[in-house]
Amino acid sequence: MYSNPNFQASGEPIKVAIADDHILFRAGVKTALSMQPDVKIIAEADNGMQLLNLLKHITPDVILLDIQMPIMDGMSTLPEIKRLYPEIKVVMLTMHNDHSMISRLLELGANGYLTKNSDSEVIHEAVRTVFEKEYYLNHLTNKALIEVLRNKNPKPIVSPGEAKLSEKEITILKMMCEEKSTKEIADLVDLSPRTVEAIRDKLKTKTGAKSVAGLVMYAVKSGIIDSK
Repeated sequence: MYSNPNFQASGEPIKVAIADDHILFRAGVKTALSMQPDVKIIAEADNGMQLLNLLKHITPDVILLDIQMPIMDGMSTLPEIKRLYPEIKVVMLTMHNDHSMISRLLELGANGYLTKNSDSEVIHEAVRTVFEKEYYLNHLTNKALIEVLRNKNPKPIVSPGEAKLSEKEITILKMMCEEKSTKEIADLVDLSPRTVEAIRDKLKTKTGAKSVAGLVMYAVKSGIIDSK
């Protein structure tokens, strides 16, 4: 049997849904990703409402979600996806490189952000990365996070002293900021992936962060990692 190291452990390709009202763009992305043996396009939608209806019947691993769409746009759709299907990874698509927009989307739970002029290899990399490591950080997201921190009188959501983070929690938070996957962290600190996920959830509760992006911002603001 043919086996590809990029396939999931189950041997199945990554299931992807695309929500974008521009038919030509959607078709181009679909064609490009369909050429990748580790990706399978399972659904397309013209707007957020249609996508949410589709999600009642299908379960993609990753969604490519356009920000600007009629009826229900990506900004409104993202929180609903994260509320109803928190396990699905979402990569936002846009024509614009707006740092304030990027930071807002990250705070809402987006797993990645790409401009529509990204080439097919970058889109494939983003899909693969959010699937494996939960979060796709590139120069756009990094610059957006750091710029927001520099321009908004950065203060931790909760100060390190108030949060009372343990050494193990700080270690795991640093590894998350280094884009290590849950499994990689689990192997490095000799814990089960489930325990690492529990610690991640506890970190969110302690710091007041609502997403991995929020934890990264907290780590920078509190001096746990350097923003430079």
